[in-house]
Amino acid sequence: MDKKIIISAVVILVLAAAYLTFSGPKTEPQQLVRVSGAWALYPMMVKWADEYQKVNPGIRVDVSAGGAGKGMADALSGLVEIGMVSRDIDPTEVERGAYGIRVVKDAVVPTFNKNNPIAAELLKNGLRRDEFKNIFVSGKATKWGDLIGRASVPNKISVYVRSDSCGAAEVWAKYLGGKQEDLVGIGVNGDPGIAEAVSRDINGIGFNNLNFAYDAKTGDPVGDINILPIDLNGNGKIDPKENFYSKKADMIVAIDQGRYPSPPARDLYLVTKNRPQGPAGEFVRWILTDGQKYVAGEGYISISQAVLSEEITQLQ
Repeated sequence: MDKKIIISAVVILVLAAAYLTFSGPKTEPQQLVRVSGAWALYPMMVKWADEYQKVNPGIRVDVSAGGAGKGMADALSGLVEIGMVSRDIDPTEVERGAYGIRVVKDAVVPTFNKNNPIAAELLKNGLRRDEFKNIFVSGKATKWGDLIGRASVPNKISVYVRSDSCGAAEVWAKYLGGKQEDLVGIGVNGDPGIAEAVSRDINGIGFNNLNFAYDAKTGDPVGDINILPIDLNGNGKIDPKENFYSKKADMIVAIDQGRYPSPPARDLYLVTKNRPQGPAGEFVRWILTDGQKYVAGEGYISISQAVLSEEITQLQ
C-alpha cells in the first residue's frame, strides 16, 4: 500500500478522534452536597433530596444516618456540608461555628413490647414521669409487677437505650431531668436497632423517634412494639385527652396542638459550619420554602410560618 495513503488514513483517524473528544456531547459534572446525622430526620431528608434532585439535576445529594452526634461532628469537621441534628444546639458547638436551622418537628415516644404481661394495664393507666425516671435513670424500678403493685408478675424490666450519641436519647433524658449519659440500660445503636430490640423482648422498654415507632403505611406501632402512654396529669389513668398514642395521625395532631410535652417533642435542625453557602445553602433555602410541602406526607409536623420566616431571613 502506498505510504502516502497510510499516512493520510492515520491523519484522518487522529482528526476524527479529536473531533469526537472536543466536539461531542458533554455533560456538566454534578455538584455534591453531603448530609449525615440524626435518624430522626433521615426519612424526611431522603425525601427532600429526591425531590430537590428532580428539579436540580446538576446537584447530587448524598444522605446517610448515624445519629445527631455524628451529624454535628461531620459538619464541624467538614466531612459533610450539612449535618442533621435532633436536639438543641449547644453553645459550645455554636462557638465552633455550628449554624443551626430549624426545619421540621417530631417527637420521641416511649415504647414497650405489646406482649408484655401487663400490657393492658400500661395502655389503660400509662406511666408518670417519675415512674419513667425510675426505669431509665435511677434504675429503682426493676420488675414490671412493681409498677402496678402486683408481686405475682416477676418479669424483670429490660431497658434499652441508645449506644450512639443521638438527639433521641438526649431529648428523652431531658424530659426525665438529665442527659443521655444518665440513662441506664442495654445500649443499642440507631433507631431501627432499638425498635427491633424492644420488638423481640417481651420485657423490653425503650424509646424511638416518631417515624421509627410507627409504620409509615398503616400508621400503627411498628412490629411487636406499642407506645407507652405518658400519664401527664399524674392521676393514675390515661384520660380521653391523653389518649392519642394508638395511631400516628392522632399522635401528630397531639404534638402539633402541644398536648404532647416538649421535650420529648422537639424541633429538628440542619447544621452547617458557619452560614450555609453555595449548593448547600441553596438546598437549605429550598427546604425552608418549596420543600415544606412534603413534610406532612412523610409523617412530620411543620414548624410555624413565623419560625420559617425567621430562618429564611437569617440566611439572607
